[in-house]
Amino acid sequence: MGESRWNPKWKQRPCFAFRPVEGVRVEICGVRGCQLSTMDAVIPATDFKITDAVVAAYILNATLVVPRLDQKSYWKDSSNFTEIFDVDWFISFLSNDVKIIKQLPTKGEKVITPYNMRVPRKCTPKCYQNHVLPALNKKHAVQLTKFDYRLSNMLDTDLQKLRCRVNYHGLRFTDPILGMGKKLAKRMRMKSKHFIALHLRFEPDMLAFSGCYFGGGEKERVELAAIRKRWKTLHASNPDKERRHGRCPLTPEEIGIMLRALGFGSDVHMYVASGEVYGGEETLAPLKALFPNFHSKETIASKEELAPFSSFSSRMAALDYIVCDESDVFVTNNNGNMARILAGRRRYFGHKPTIRPNAKKLYKLFLNQNNMTWGEFASRVRTNQIGFMGEPNEVRPGRGEFHENPAACICEDSEAKSKGGPTPQSQPHDEQLAEDDHEQDWLDMDDSENGSSALGNVLHNGTQELEELFSD
Repeated sequence: MGESRWNPKWKQRPCFAFRPVEGVRVEICGVRGCQLSTMDAVIPATDFKITDAVVAAYILNATLVVPRLDQKSYWKDSSNFTEIFDVDWFISFLSNDVKIIKQLPTKGEKVITPYNMRVPRKCTPKCYQNHVLPALNKKHAVQLTKFDYRLSNMLDTDLQKLRCRVNYHGLRFTDPILGMGKKLAKRMRMKSKHFIALHLRFEPDMLAFSGCYFGGGEKERVELAAIRKRWKTLHASNPDKERRHGRCPLTPEEIGIMLRALGFGSDVHMYVASGEVYGGEETLAPLKALFPNFHSKETIASKEELAPFSSFSSRMAALDYIVCDESDVFVTNNNGNMARILAGRRRYFGHKPTIRPNAKKLYKLFLNQNNMTWGEFASRVRTNQIGFMGEPNEVRPGRGEFHENPAACICEDSEAKSKGGPTPQSQPHDEQLAEDDHEQDWLDMDDSENGSSALGNVLHNGTQELEELFSD
């Protein structure tokens, strides 16, 4: 694989106002009260919830209490904010924007009891002022529960830049997490100059929730159906429909085949960030056969090194997050929060590719893979992946989730622009990512045998082992 495949010549830089809006923030406690936000304890879902909590506090001109992480969710992680993030840095860095305190103040000898309320999804600034502000004035403190997607994706530029200040600069992991994460990334660099990081979501509960079928026969259907009963509000699953619409995560084998079709050879070193993989080693075996240089935090660090983190899912996820962010190419088998947050972060800090599967189109290819040669299949994969290779101009500024496409915070590089090279805001796709309560719709681009992508145009490796795989 050529060196240029690992180092695309995309030049851009963070571009945000250091103080997004003029004016001095008012300390509100005892006047309007303090806002407390309850968050889920998973990285990086936590990131954008905390980010939006800060922006909501700014909109309300309220003081923010350091977010309290949800310790009763599926993840059952007892970690609090200060055990994951550098709280003193968080408070000081954002001090010109929002007053942040570590705990609710007292009123006399009693701690103020916050008023619990939930705001509508994708609430606009006006919505916050109409729904939350009256309660804040009356109760002096409110707690916004179920704080997921509770702030509009579309905000004024100043507020979007505040989002970037919080997410990319204000939130910093604690020194132990940051140190261990950097150590893991360094060990991957010692193994190879370049490496891929794969975020593999293939846990039993995730598969059950998706309503998809992954080829495991009646045993799989029974097991996943039993897990699915945990969510009483889920509709009856229709696996074929879910897969046709691109809502199913790729299996480890499918993501491996996709990467080989894109030109990543068997010599590539791969760091895999995952939880419990359904089917265990049997499920991972095909991926490991395609990429023998298979690593995880458990294989490149000792049990003793991981001991301070291993009992806490959020801290282990934070380590994976750091390595994935440091990777040359980040790949995911799904379109979840990790993919979106890291795609946005990698765009913001100068740009590094984030590859996501065009599951809607790849579904058809995998269905017919035995009816074509490896060369034909690889060509179709490269064509269908146009728009999913993490190029900076894939999504028009202002479209898609802001956390994935923080265009308001990114400046074009004048040198790249003058030379006519690709810039973050040039040549946008006509088809865009639409907002959805739970996920983005996937780009459905027309088939074209002549299509190419920045990482896929000369990366075809028609190896014998893969020809044999397709001739079975």
